[in-house]
Amino acid sequence: MTDSIQNAIDYLQETHTNILEDYKTLLSFPSIGGDPKHDDDVRACAEWLVEQFTEIGFDNAQLLETDGHPVVYADWLHAGDDKPTVLVYDHYDVQPIDPINLWDSAPFEAEIRDGMMYARGASDNKAGVWGNLKVLEAMLKTNGELPVNIKIMFEGEEESGSPSILDFVENHKDMLTADVMLNCDGELNPEDPAIYYAGRGIVSAEVKVTGPKIDLHSGEYGGIVQNPLHIAGKIIGSFHDDEGRIQLPNYYDTVVEVDDDEKARIKAGFDADGKKEKSGVKTFWGESIAPVSERATVYPTLDVNGMWGGYQGAGSKTVLPAEAGFKITMRLAPNQDPTVVSQILKTYVEGFATEAVDVECTIGEEQWYFQLVTEGPYLEAVQSAIESTIGTRAKLKRTGGSIPILGVFNRVIGLPITAFGYGTGGGIHSPNEYLDTESFFTALEAGVRLYHNFAEISE
Repeated sequence: MTDSIQNAIDYLQETHTNILEDYKTLLSFPSIGGDPKHDDDVRACAEWLVEQFTEIGFDNAQLLETDGHPVVYADWLHAGDDKPTVLVYDHYDVQPIDPINLWDSAPFEAEIRDGMMYARGASDNKAGVWGNLKVLEAMLKTNGELPVNIKIMFEGEEESGSPSILDFVENHKDMLTADVMLNCDGELNPEDPAIYYAGRGIVSAEVKVTGPKIDLHSGEYGGIVQNPLHIAGKIIGSFHDDEGRIQLPNYYDTVVEVDDDEKARIKAGFDADGKKEKSGVKTFWGESIAPVSERATVYPTLDVNGMWGGYQGAGSKTVLPAEAGFKITMRLAPNQDPTVVSQILKTYVEGFATEAVDVECTIGEEQWYFQLVTEGPYLEAVQSAIESTIGTRAKLKRTGGSIPILGVFNRVIGLPITAFGYGTGGGIHSPNEYLDTESFFTALEAGVRLYHNFAEISE
């Protein structure tokens, strides 16, 4: 181990208490990007991060405006032209906190209990924001320089689908030019390290079914006025056949089966028993379509995430509701164009309208799949850093989820992307979110090694 690496690791251990206490400040910002009531909080969080990067010695620390929440940008480009430039990505926005009554402590007043830091965003994903800031600080404080050139890009809209990010990236291509993008929206579990190298695209939508102008007495109007809830149920029930295959016309037209090498990689990285245990289900659905590992990660989906309409309080209320609705997300396979799929959905759903009932499908997110490198020097730099720190390499896994920014970079800029996360935790998107602080410091140590490994890569 070189002196520069050891010096930075020693600094992180010596400032252990301060790192955790100062992290509480970042976690105190209710930066809920999807809720307009918190717009000022999101901006305040971004401004605070700009101050932090300025204090540790970065240049050009600033807020870059988007059509939504600002991007935090900063750079340190003094390592030399012979060293790689790394674009570091993460997000500083967080999920809503509801239901608040299920939290054991205030979600924006971080507490450490039994080695776990509890707060909204503690794990997803302010850990990556704070982890990078502290690793970069440690190297600058102890060595006076960084081993590579760094550009920081932290966005404030990831949890709401990154609606402004495509225009932002297209308008800032030169500023975001780099040799590699490092995605830090993830985790590093020392007990079971994994790198998620690919994920599905996404389309989201909300469907509204409207009928009579007001709720009607079901005894007077039942049977003669078409019920919006019945139409909503008819639409939902039509989405799949009994085996789980999606019934939208032309939905599978561009889906291409992955090759044998990818099938093997997906199978090796998928824990079917763990998924079953965590979900509490006795059996998976759609067994005849494809192996569960592929259906959960690379095959397309269509899911209803919530539905509403009519009376839902205690007892009964004999009404025929004026309107009903439901929300949808579709996870897309690599070859599916989200702008095409969204129109397939919209046309299909709105085709259920009748003379008595209107159906409107409003499209939300439209994002492509993403693909990170599965071999080469940048991935090896990550793997070597992890192995040197915890004694084992990370498994390559494909996720069924979506990270919109990565698909945008794949298509708009095209630079290689790899991933590294800072610690592990639980309760993500749920009450009592937490970060395992020991795993966080393990990741900090690996992060120092990672940036030095990048410095050894020559084009």
